[in-house]
Amino acid sequence: MAQALHPAATDHLPVFITEPGQTDYLFNVVVIFLLIGVLVLGNFYFQLHAFPERRAHRTSKVQMEIVAILALISLFTHNHIYWIAGLLLAFIQIPDFSSPLHSIAQSLAKLSGRDAETAENLALVADEPVEASDPAQRTEAHGGGI
Repeated sequence: MAQALHPAATDHLPVFITEPGQTDYLFNVVVIFLLIGVLVLGNFYFQLHAFPERRAHRTSKVQMEIVAILALISLFTHNHIYWIAGLLLAFIQIPDFSSPLHSIAQSLAKLSGRDAETAENLALVADEPVEASDPAQRTEAHGGGI
């Protein structure tokens, strides 16, 4: 038996109004749409947020690590200035100052005839022991006698 309409109801009800106990299709469509929308927008947000770090992969290792740290700080603190600083740092090409200075130091060492001592000093700085050919040089490099 069909239910009688309430006297205040109109003869024509919109499609999204369902009878009691029936499936609400509009609700199901909206829930699916919102879930997909949240996933798409979240993916876009994280892709945009990681842009400086992906851009910094073309730079030096130290610069890339600084940009990655700035991006993480920005993500967790919601301070956008860190993200902007990381983005600017990712686009700036920092010149390599150490290679020319190292080359100048090596050239001066060759001109002065101190190649073995320079190699030992560089090895001590890098924490890689280099054995000198002369035992006297080895004791001088390590601070005197035995």
